[in-house]
Amino acid sequence: MTTSLATGHEPRPDTLAIRPVAPDEHAEAGRLTAEAYRTSYEGLTEGYLASLADVEGRVAQGEVWVALDGDELVGTVWVPRPGGRLSPLAQEGELDFRQLAVAPSARGRGVGEALTRHVMALARERGADRVVMNSGAEMLGAHALYLKLGFRRMPEREYPVEVAPGRFLDLWAFGYDL
Repeated sequence: MTTSLATGHEPRPDTLAIRPVAPDEHAEAGRLTAEAYRTSYEGLTEGYLASLADVEGRVAQGEVWVALDGDELVGTVWVPRPGGRLSPLAQEGELDFRQLAVAPSARGRGVGEALTRHVMALARERGADRVVMNSGAEMLGAHALYLKLGFRRMPEREYPVEVAPGRFLDLWAFGYDL
């Protein structure tokens, strides 16, 4: 499945294409993901940043989709294979996604929205009842996007996650009923 959408945020009539990551794009997609998180969160450990950059490892566990603006890779998102789960957040009948990342240079161009809508379309195709995901408490721009798209906060599923020994990150849970 490849999705093409007019971004509507650029002066040119370019399209944004979304497709599975190609093996020769793993390193670039990993750098983009780590850089997006590095610019959004303070104090991430080198180990965690390395895990974000490990696209090959994510592909072994699920599907990594990329957004391209022309030839420029501008975003990524990780989803499970049909019937799978990436996190304990997802329950039966739900599709979860993780590590939605937009290149800092591409923010404000509709990339995050296009990737999120793509995940919602995948969930519908796969017969899921809901899309769920976690987001860090400081990711206010992402929260605004999810709320604009109709996601609702699910505080009953929120919990802190230990990202390094003794360092916890508060994660908010969001869900979108299909």
